[in-house]
Amino acid sequence: MNWDQVEGKWKQTKGTFREKWGKLTDDDLEVIAGKREQLVGRLQERYGYAREEAEKQADAFVKGLSEQVKAAKAHH
Repeated sequence: MNWDQVEGKWKQTKGTFREKWGKLTDDDLEVIAGKREQLVGRLQERYGYAREEAEKQADAFVKGLSEQVKAAKAHH
């Protein structure tokens, strides 16, 4: 998955972001709305990550979403 896909499917994917980063509030998730920069900023704020670390974690997670989506489709 890429960031454009995440943004387009935010309603379906935001729960997985909440599972990964439990400190994100509903308000945070509304603001993030699938946008990379917003997620990076919120991860820095909630978890105290340096910008580079937040970007690395966000990108790795979104890349991993592709695998989760494929696996979910395989189970249906």
